[in-house]
Amino acid sequence: MQSFKRKKRVLVVFGTRPEAVKLAPVIAALKSNTRDFAVTVCVTAQHRHMLDQVLTLFGIRPDIDLDLMTHDQTLAGLSAKALTAVTGVLEGVRPDWVLVQGDTTTAMIASLAAFYQKIPVAHVEAGLRTLDPYRPFPEEMNRRVIGTLAQIHFAPTGRAVSALRREGVSQEKIFETGNTVVDALQHIAKELKKRPVDLAWMNGYRLVLVTAHRRENFDEPLANICQALAQIAQRYADVEVIYPVHLNPNVSEPVKQMLGGRARIRLIPPVEYREMVYLMKRSYLILTDSGGVQEEAPALGKPVLVMRDVTERPEGVDAGVARLVGTDTNRIVEEVSTLLEDPEAYARMARAVSPYGDGRASKRIAEVLRRA
Repeated sequence: MQSFKRKKRVLVVFGTRPEAVKLAPVIAALKSNTRDFAVTVCVTAQHRHMLDQVLTLFGIRPDIDLDLMTHDQTLAGLSAKALTAVTGVLEGVRPDWVLVQGDTTTAMIASLAAFYQKIPVAHVEAGLRTLDPYRPFPEEMNRRVIGTLAQIHFAPTGRAVSALRREGVSQEKIFETGNTVVDALQHIAKELKKRPVDLAWMNGYRLVLVTAHRRENFDEPLANICQALAQIAQRYADVEVIYPVHLNPNVSEPVKQMLGGRARIRLIPPVEYREMVYLMKRSYLILTDSGGVQEEAPALGKPVLVMRDVTERPEGVDAGVARLVGTDTNRIVEEVSTLLEDPEAYARMARAVSPYGDGRASKRIAEVLRRA
């Protein structure tokens, strides 16, 4: 008599745009193996609008949408709602594995809920550390909590593997896979060749692309960043600053107040990921406090200046394609000026070097889960 192996039930939980981007190729890899996996996709909608853009782009239709986002939500409020809601999902689905990504509140709470139900957690993009609990906030501690709870750790780089080993994670639970953002980026780059983005407002200026939204940069640091952008636009007549402004009112209100209406500073709503990739490809250099952009820009050959004092992604800095510049106005202006004025300095950073992966991370993750 032929025996049939039961499919592994994998519950994938995420809530923000970066998670959706990085999990989209993993979901595709798992769903392509219908013999071994039964995949359930659950979104918390921690970031509703920006999440929906990516779901549409990658053709992901969530099986469960908790729709938890509220206006100006607090970490405590979101965490409490998410813990209760995700627990209900776990009780209904009874998965064999819960798969989470990165360092969001959704990922941390889903891991905690799974622990309470004694369901093993697999963590994509494990092992990133700054060793400063407040930088980035709350992401650094979210990662450490998930790292304590997870049974499988998918580390993107050797440094991430080493960080997990230093924390006492056994080697057999760690798998170096590369970062799935490279998988997603390669997919979108192919789509751009088939269907180019039409952004008619772009012109012949050198574009400085800006993303700044992290909690630790609220208030004075964000004001410093805005002052730097104003000085850069005023100093260089051939430069246009493009800033897709995050919807969080702690970001959007001060940015619009300080930079709205200024010449050669274009404040635009958050763009879809496909358009964001196009903007990165089209830009001359990138200023960011984002984690994902630190990984994406080097793969596209774009210098990236990181407006943070520490980063959990030091591989780009080590490779010379990223630089930490903090949030001091003068330092930002100085570093941008160097890249705009010194062709040799620009060329040293504008190398298409990707220390974060080869585009096959998702397939490796699916194979590990198949054998788990």
